[in-house]
Amino acid sequence: MSTNWAGNVTFSAATTEHPRSLDEVHRLVADAEAAHVVGTGHSFSTVADTTGTLIGLDGLPEVFETDGNTARISAGTRLARLADLLQARDLALPAMPSLPHITIAGACATATHGSGNGVPSLASLVREIDLVTADGATRTLTRGRDEDFDGAVVSFGALGVITAMTLDVVPTFDVEQRVFDDMPFDALVEHADAVFSSAYSVSAFTTWQGVAHVFTKRRTTDDLPDLTWTGATEATGPRHPVPGQPTVHCTAQLGEPGPWHERLPHFRADFTPSVGAELQSEYFVAREHAADALKALNGLSEHVTPLLLTSEVRTVAADAQWLSTVHGRDSVAFHFTWRPDDRGVRRALRRIEDALGPWDPRPHWGKLTELTDVAARYPHRDRFVDLRRRLDPTGKFRNALVDSWFAGA
Repeated sequence: MSTNWAGNVTFSAATTEHPRSLDEVHRLVADAEAAHVVGTGHSFSTVADTTGTLIGLDGLPEVFETDGNTARISAGTRLARLADLLQARDLALPAMPSLPHITIAGACATATHGSGNGVPSLASLVREIDLVTADGATRTLTRGRDEDFDGAVVSFGALGVITAMTLDVVPTFDVEQRVFDDMPFDALVEHADAVFSSAYSVSAFTTWQGVAHVFTKRRTTDDLPDLTWTGATEATGPRHPVPGQPTVHCTAQLGEPGPWHERLPHFRADFTPSVGAELQSEYFVAREHAADALKALNGLSEHVTPLLLTSEVRTVAADAQWLSTVHGRDSVAFHFTWRPDDRGVRRALRRIEDALGPWDPRPHWGKLTELTDVAARYPHRDRFVDLRRRLDPTGKFRNALVDSWFAGA
């Protein structure tokens, strides 16, 4: 792998390896002066970069075991594949991100999430991990047993290579998706709590030009959402989150029921959803500040809209992971998909970060930000620094970006 998915990052690795066995992972890590694991390359930052050996896990034998309450899975498994394995056993994950194309370990390591007031990040589902540390040995960390566990799941590869994980699972459930067009932005601000609690999963898409298009995903056992009282109208045809893009890439809408993994993501697993070259960023603030943050961002429309493909607003339930972007606070997430104008986007990010500043925004670890005091926004920063020193005393898994986040710690 020489570049990431979007092509905006060129990796610095001297070599890229795709081990075929756990023994080979152990050897690669033990022998490397510098190393880092990489998933599908869907991060837009250099979080997975290394000057040494870049390790992809897609060549490892598949692992899948379940007792009906948990599932043990190889870390390099893509979410779409995991979903198929679970659905075949009438099981499910309660959360899915927009893209089912990414690996389960990569998603958890960056606190990737779905949407919903009661829906947690994927990292919060992890019960146990197998972690290959700098000496090439495997350590198993378990929730509730190991005091370092909550620091190790969301760790963006800075502690070692996660090779397998055990997740909490739930019984399968069906979901149907309905879109409400042209919700007046003032209504979204005034009734943010009601809008985002109207269904199991809710996403509001906007280009900050006066309206939002709200994608609701309800479990078929729940009440039907109705947001027409806001001034929105229920869509009579399929909608793509990015205006003008082909809806064939999207999961089924118009109230057509289907299994959880075919409705909770926005995009179908059998299509590549990219609109082409793009950049992404995302910021999280406490959900209680959603209305004020929406108004602050809307005030930047003249600077943001010309650079934007689309923006998505979602809610995520709090979790306990030390470095999760939703650690300790129910959150609202503001996601921006940008045109590939790095200089212009960087200027826009500084404005966004200033506007959200009163509410202590936390940027997504795998996306673009201009903030430099990232780790300082987490109350367990020092505990993570200590954990990193203990598990990686020679700095084998360090890179320039992660070092910059923890500068001075």
